[in-house]
Amino acid sequence: MHAWLCESTTGPEGLAWREVPTPEPAADEVRIAIAAASINFPDLLTVQGKYQVRPPLPFVPGSEYAGRVDAVGAAVTHLKPGDAVAAIGSSGGFATHACVKASQVIPLPPGFPLQDAAAFAFTYGTSHHALIDRGQLRAGETVLVLGAAGGVGTAAIQIAKAAGARVIAAASTDAKCQACRRLGADATINYASTSLRDELKSLTGGQGPDIVYDPVGGDLAEPAMRGIAWRGRYLVVGFAAGGIPALPFNLPLLKGASIVGVFWGDFVRREPQASARALGELARWYAEGKIRPVIDAVLPMSEVPTAYRRMAAREITGKLVLVNP
Repeated sequence: MHAWLCESTTGPEGLAWREVPTPEPAADEVRIAIAAASINFPDLLTVQGKYQVRPPLPFVPGSEYAGRVDAVGAAVTHLKPGDAVAAIGSSGGFATHACVKASQVIPLPPGFPLQDAAAFAFTYGTSHHALIDRGQLRAGETVLVLGAAGGVGTAAIQIAKAAGARVIAAASTDAKCQACRRLGADATINYASTSLRDELKSLTGGQGPDIVYDPVGGDLAEPAMRGIAWRGRYLVVGFAAGGIPALPFNLPLLKGASIVGVFWGDFVRREPQASARALGELARWYAEGKIRPVIDAVLPMSEVPTAYRRMAAREITGKLVLVNP
């Protein structure tokens, strides 16, 4: 097999395409012949040594992938060779094969395209956990999605609309805002050219959004929090802008608002039954046509360095997928 090995946490420059021995699955694992993998922002942080999870060197990056089972461990009874599956983890996806614990494998329903499956669980699982579980979103409420053209942002727009919410999508260019409208956003804000807080006041009649979905952090956090509605919920999803904001505690006090942490990876680990139910609902919504991964581009697995460059430059709308021949 071949794999992109991260041999130093110096960033994507530390990756090398190597031929390595094909691993045998442990008793509780399966081996997957990888058809497609997608890049997520944590994949960039991981090869920079900045993510919460730090695999020992050398490791194969790639946290989300799909393919077919080609070997199973002795203790695995619910999966068999040939099954179409998706997998989520902290590493392993940017390769031709990977061994992963069977508990991290999602059997795919018949007809679920592998490229879509490789771009589904991480972003849609995160956004469903954020909005439906942590945010307790109700039909008729207004959701502000920051970084709305990215992977989790595009998923959040679709999930919020499926739940009956009004969505205000905020992004950094007019082209990205137009893409968000095509996904169903009711209104958009280009926060690179206009005042986020002023636009929120105008679009909500001064009431503010009930939920702020924030995977960006940085300088956008404070104006978003200042504009939130009474009893609003501010969902802390990530810090794609690089800076971790320090919000004044008087802001949630004055609005009776909540600041809510969202860590989907630990949710999956700590509450596997709840996570499985959420993924089941997402699969139903996919089958009903309510949600669909936004695929920016499909590249060969050999183009992993290009994928990292585009991720670092914020050039990806939705998800970028890498495929094996």
